[in-house]
Amino acid sequence: MSGPDPVVRAVEAALFAATEPQTLEQLRAQIGDEADIAGALERLASDYAGRGVELVERGGRWHFQTAPDLAWLLRRETEQTRKLSRAATETLAIIAYHEPVSRAEIEAIRGVQVSKGTLDVLMEEGWVSPAGRREVPGRPLIYATTPAFLTHFGLSSRRDLPGLEDLKAAGLLDPVDLALEGALGTDTTDDLSEESDSLLEMPGEGD
Repeated sequence: MSGPDPVVRAVEAALFAATEPQTLEQLRAQIGDEADIAGALERLASDYAGRGVELVERGGRWHFQTAPDLAWLLRRETEQTRKLSRAATETLAIIAYHEPVSRAEIEAIRGVQVSKGTLDVLMEEGWVSPAGRREVPGRPLIYATTPAFLTHFGLSSRRDLPGLEDLKAAGLLDPVDLALEGALGTDTTDDLSEESDSLLEMPGEGD
């Protein structure tokens, strides 16, 4: 009787020792290019399915996590020190559904100015990061979600984002180019401003 597959054991050990989710490339660099890392991950995911700890993939990165139905065993009552503001929540949703997106594009969709502090909060949480610059005049910085965003919200990829129709009904899923046309006063201005006034206006709220 043969013993456990050494590659499977190596991948299992590497994932348990890792301080953050690992990609296939990171595991290959650690274990060896000749190893069947993808096969080992599939084997481990099958072996751990239904157990107290499961192997999951989020945005191309793998990690072990407590089975969802047992999370209550490890949850402790703690004081919530920070909650996302409505401005931060809306900004995060816009970035997730439109990424990569610039500050000006976020503001055009929300209908209000986005303060630097709002984006700072999302970056401090590790859910958003700069993703380069748009190749247009001024080369504005653009933002995108991170693997940590997918992990926190239990998403395998952005395709798993929920509530598309709800966000569209709230005016947050208009195409960026149409929103920008409205902000610049083109032919779509009247239609867009009416929607923004009725759905996104937040009297007395700042960023």
